[in-house]
Amino acid sequence: MNCKLAFPRVELLDVPICDLSSADLISVMVDSARREETLLVTYANVYGMNLAWKQPWFTRFYQDADVVFCDGVGVQWGARLAGKTLHNRQTPPDWIESLALAAAENELSLFLLGGQPGIAEKAAGWLQSRVPGLVISGCYHGYFEKTPGAAQNEAVLEKIRIAQPSILLVGFGMPLQEEWIREYREQIRCSVIMTVGALFDWISGEKKRGPRWMTNNGLEWLSRLILEPGRLWRRYIIGNPLFLLRVLLARVGLSKKQN
Repeated sequence: MNCKLAFPRVELLDVPICDLSSADLISVMVDSARREETLLVTYANVYGMNLAWKQPWFTRFYQDADVVFCDGVGVQWGARLAGKTLHNRQTPPDWIESLALAAAENELSLFLLGGQPGIAEKAAGWLQSRVPGLVISGCYHGYFEKTPGAAQNEAVLEKIRIAQPSILLVGFGMPLQEEWIREYREQIRCSVIMTVGALFDWISGEKKRGPRWMTNNGLEWLSRLILEPGRLWRRYIIGNPLFLLRVLLARVGLSKKQN
């Protein structure tokens, strides 16, 4: 099922993106966790859309998710170029504290999976300092062997099963987090699963975000490029225009994704 409840949805390069606010998203996640209903939440940014263009399994991951939200102004630009409108864009670092508060108020637990060793624990500590009473049922880093049958992978899955979290946050970065969830979703036995990218790095203080005037005005990509040019120049300098070109060509019927 895509986009639970009756939220507007925009189809962009075969990816169904839900146009909902962070408050609505938190409400859907908390409601599903309370009812113990399965819910897969993920985000669409330009990097993810470019990966989905080249890798059909990634498009199918998006299509199989229950909620795909817009994470980044680039996707909004793409929607506008396609003749559509995405009113809402959001990024987890901006509203994770609100999700934690809602979880605590509803006696729901979180499990943080991802980041370098020790980062998930630091992120959990930050959340609990902001939201007294928040239950963190477990933490684990993302640097483990993820292939099927690997001892480390089986140990992580067992750790999650024992912890029985209400909401599992997976932050391996794209496309590792999506591949792992796709492979093991049925074994995780957790009501709500959400991909969060580098969230733990941000809230733990491991990485710095740009100033608010940039992140609030669609320039987070530029702030990240300034802070990590060597790692991210290709993603933004090449990836952003390429994505917009693909949207434009698809609109006029001159290009089509591979199935």
